[in-house]
Amino acid sequence: MIEIRNLSLPLGDFSLKDINLTIGDGEYFVILGPTGAGKTVIVECIAGLQRFKRGEIWIGGKNVTGMAPEERGIGYVPQDYALFPFLNVVENIVFGLKEKRCPEKDMRETVGKLSELLGISHLLNRGVTNLSGGEKQRVALARALATSPRILLLDEPLSNLDISTSKYLRLELRRLHEVLGITTVHITHNLVEAEEMADRICILSGGKVEQVGALKDVFFSPRNDVVSDFVGKPNILHCETCNPLGHGLMEASCGGISVILPYEGNDAKKISIFPRYVFIYTGKPPGPELNRFKGIVKSIQPFYSLVRLEVEVGENLLLCEVRKERFEDMDIKIGQEVFLILKLTKLRVYH
Repeated sequence: MIEIRNLSLPLGDFSLKDINLTIGDGEYFVILGPTGAGKTVIVECIAGLQRFKRGEIWIGGKNVTGMAPEERGIGYVPQDYALFPFLNVVENIVFGLKEKRCPEKDMRETVGKLSELLGISHLLNRGVTNLSGGEKQRVALARALATSPRILLLDEPLSNLDISTSKYLRLELRRLHEVLGITTVHITHNLVEAEEMADRICILSGGKVEQVGALKDVFFSPRNDVVSDFVGKPNILHCETCNPLGHGLMEASCGGISVILPYEGNDAKKISIFPRYVFIYTGKPPGPELNRFKGIVKSIQPFYSLVRLEVEVGENLLLCEVRKERFEDMDIKIGQEVFLILKLTKLRVYH
């Protein structure tokens, strides 16, 4: 278990402010926040790479605040992976083991196990400068895990990868966590990573913890506007009644409208959907009428490259987002009647 107690640290334009976090043994914990929120600094404090005068770091019930990084039992993968370009893959993986003067036999066994686990056996004699981004990430993970750390720290591990590689490696990181059961702290600005990987998440903004909790709690019960805005200002619908329809679906009555959603054996209490998955049309859209509703536009708000529109549907005020170019083509006005479609596969259900 990791405990961060009253950690404060001045950092130029902003500072970490009384950070208190408890990360459970074996938990996959994601610190989520915009660039410049202080995520990397927190991870560096856990690793012992950042000095501070106020606060404490505890690991496994022991105060490690004054301990050197190599004494903390931590594996750390920085954002740029920090592989040694003059060493090949094997030499990178065993670097920490050589520093600890491990026997050659133990190093060979470790390399064999980790290379098989991470799918890099065919890369062992290759120079790291000739690797793809995904391959470098797996080599960096192998190096971090080689010393059998109690904790794995991942600093934006997928930020430098293309979309398809990132998606694949998200699955690989979760699989790796399930196999090893190692306490993992993963920092990112990417909400999708948090959605797919976290046991719990911490929303960090401006050096301050805004909310900590399970994913459903953050989505369905954002503590403040900072959290709500960062997770995409989700629409929350309260369900009064639910009726199973068969074929894995049910119908929920939510403020005067009937919404079809996935059924997993329990009634829904709330439904959440992000504005980007609420599609708006000025005329009746083609296709089935599944989760298609008429509504009246109540407000129009520019939002960076998007436009956010609030639409009254039944007793609900739903927020949707469209790109400025499309909004200008549609020429929507306040008070206009429009059609909304809620994408079924993007509905989140709180039981």
